[in-house]
Amino acid sequence: MYFIYSLLLGLGFLILLPRFLLDAFRHGKYVAGFRERLGSLSPITKGTDKVIWIHCVSVGETQAARPLVRTIKQQFPNHLIAISTITLTGQTLAREVFKHDAAKIFYFPFDWRWAARRTLNAINPDTVLVMETELWPNFLRECKQQNIPVALVNGRLSEQSFRRYRIFKGFMRRVLSCLDLAVMQTAADAERLSALGMDTGKTRVSGNVKFDVGPLPGGDSLTCEFQDRFKLSGESPLVLAASTHAPEEVIIVNGFRQLVSKSEAKPRLMIAPRHPERFAEVGELLKMSGLRWARRSGPPEPSDGQAEVILLDSIGELGSVYSLASIVFVGGSIARSGGHNIIEPAAVGAAVIVGSHTYNFHSIVEAFVNAGAIVQLQLMSDSAAIAELASTISDLLVDPDRVRKIGSLAQSLVNENRGATERTLQLLEPILGSPETVSEVTGPLRANSAPLA
Repeated sequence: MYFIYSLLLGLGFLILLPRFLLDAFRHGKYVAGFRERLGSLSPITKGTDKVIWIHCVSVGETQAARPLVRTIKQQFPNHLIAISTITLTGQTLAREVFKHDAAKIFYFPFDWRWAARRTLNAINPDTVLVMETELWPNFLRECKQQNIPVALVNGRLSEQSFRRYRIFKGFMRRVLSCLDLAVMQTAADAERLSALGMDTGKTRVSGNVKFDVGPLPGGDSLTCEFQDRFKLSGESPLVLAASTHAPEEVIIVNGFRQLVSKSEAKPRLMIAPRHPERFAEVGELLKMSGLRWARRSGPPEPSDGQAEVILLDSIGELGSVYSLASIVFVGGSIARSGGHNIIEPAAVGAAVIVGSHTYNFHSIVEAFVNAGAIVQLQLMSDSAAIAELASTISDLLVDPDRVRKIGSLAQSLVNENRGATERTLQLLEPILGSPETVSEVTGPLRANSAPLA
C-alpha cells in the first residue's frame, strides 16, 4: 500500500505540476523553499543537545504551537527546537514568532521517503511533535525505521475527515502504528482516531492548547500602529471579518453597504482574507464597491483615517487587531470550509459571529453557543446571508450591553479552559523525558477526560 501511495503521490505531483508552476509564477506559492521541500537543507549543529522537531502546517498550527514552544523552552532549556511548516504564510509567521526560540525554521519535505530521509538526516531530531492532524505516511514510516519517537499534539479529527480516512482504514492503521503517542483535543477526537486503528493505550486527551496562546510578541506596539494610522477608536466601532474565503467578502461588503446606509454608529470594516493569493482579488472587489477603502500594505496616507473599509493584506498581523474590534466575524463558516479559530477574538472579549459551517471547531462552537458566548447564523443561501449578516451586526451595534455580555462570556469560557499546554507536556514526558526545570502546572491533569476542545 505504501508503494501505491508513493506512486499516486508522484503521479499527482506530475499532473498538478502545471498548476504549481502557474501559482508559483502568479503568487509565489510552492516555489519558496523548494529545495528544502526536497530535503536539501543545512544540518543543525546540535553537539550534545537534543533536538525537538515541531511540525506545523500553516498559520493556525503555527499560532497553536506558540504556548507549546514557550513551555518547552522553560522546561527543557538545553534542548534545541526545529520548526517546519508547509505553507508560505505559516513559514513567514514562524520566522517572526519563533525567531528567538528556534534553532532552525524550514519547509516540511515532500512525502517521498528519500526526501523525508534527507530532512531527518539534516535535522537529526530526538523527538518529532506533529501539530493537529498532519499524517504523512512515508515521513512517519521513516521516523519509525530510524527509531525517532513521534507524537501527535493538539490532535483533532473532524467527522468529515474521519469519514474520508475510514475509506482507507487498513492503510491508516499502519500509518497510525508509527505514532508513539496521540494527544487529542477532545474525547470525541480520540475515539475517532481509535476507530481508525490508533492504539487506545497510546491515545490521551488534553484539551486545546489554543486556549493558552496569549498575545503575539510585540503585539501591543502593532496594535497601537493600527490604531494611530487608521484612527480606530470607540467612536466608530470596528467590525473585523477575519480569515475570510470566497464568497464571504462579497457577502460582507454588500452587507456592510446596507449597514452604513442605515446605521448611526458609523461603523468601519476591516477584512482579512485567509489566503494571501486572494489579496488582489479582494482589493478589486473593494475598488468596485463604492466604499472608501485603504490597504494595510500601502504607504500611510492621510485618508487612511477616513477609510470605511481596511484591507488587511498582510501576514501574521491579525492577532494584533482583535482587541480593536467590537465585533468579529470569523470566516470559513459561511463558505463551506469548516470555520476557523474563534478562540483568539474570544480571548480579548470581542463579540464573535460565525456562519453555520463550523465542523473544524464543532466542540468549541457548540460550547460557546450553549454559553451564549457567540452568535451563530443559520444555514442559508449566500444572497440571504447578506441581509442576515447586516441585520445581526446592526442589532449588536445598537445594543452595546449585549456586545459586552457576549464578549465577557466568551472571555470567561476561554479562561476556564486554559491549561492544555501543561497537561500536554506532562503526557509527553515518556517521550521528552522529565523537565529540566519544573514549572507550576495549570489545572488538573485529565488525561482521559474530555475538556473543551
